[in-house]
Amino acid sequence: MNFERKLLIGMVHLKPLPGSYLYDNNFDETLEYAVDEAKKLEKAGFDAVMVENFNDVPFPKTVGPITVAAMSVIAKAIREEISLPLGINVLRNDGIAAYSIAYAVKADFIRVNVLSGVAYTDQGIIEGIAHELAKLRKSLPSKIKVFADVHVKHAYHFGDFEDALRDTVERGLADAVIISGKRTGSEVDLEKLKKAKEISPVPVVVGSGTTYDNLPKLWKYADGFIVGTWIKKEGKTKNDIDFERARKLAKLMENLRKLNQ
Repeated sequence: MNFERKLLIGMVHLKPLPGSYLYDNNFDETLEYAVDEAKKLEKAGFDAVMVENFNDVPFPKTVGPITVAAMSVIAKAIREEISLPLGINVLRNDGIAAYSIAYAVKADFIRVNVLSGVAYTDQGIIEGIAHELAKLRKSLPSKIKVFADVHVKHAYHFGDFEDALRDTVERGLADAVIISGKRTGSEVDLEKLKKAKEISPVPVVVGSGTTYDNLPKLWKYADGFIVGTWIKKEGKTKNDIDFERARKLAKLMENLRKLNQ
């Protein structure tokens, strides 16, 4: 993953997977939908795609074998259909599953919601998994990068933000940090983003709330942007990707690159 040109990463929010409460027993449709969404992102001009079990609510802290199997099949199908770098996020905080899937399908990066520290969430108390993930990366070496949230969304945090960021990188060994708003689709706190960019020794990625209107404002304080909600039809997270909105955002990204060369 090369952050020199700044990256626009599009989300493929999977339909409910086998084993989840809302699964509708049609895996072929779930697979086809995911591949089509990824193709839209590539055609629109995005730089990378990240696959996430977004609709497997209510989320467990760690997932079962059927989720790993289903996401592996889907990620492999996407890998075969697009040429973009591919990322994996397994909600709510199963970085071990994410790395395992990424390793099997030759993906490029994973997202871990709580790599270091403690988060108080709707799934209960979630603790960091840096040690367990480091052991797995040691036993299965690869070029897979770990993008880790600092004060992840949909959670309460009582520790200092700057300390949490430094611990995530220095003690959790994150390759990039993600800064988000409070909830999915919520705009990031600009002052928090500025502080992250100021002190982080690794790339800083905006993890929520990037839109066509605020991308120019966020540009100088981030090295990448993960976008899910704004590129959906009517800007609603649960909808399919709207190709025209995705293309519009990707064109803006290209224009900003040219202006800031």
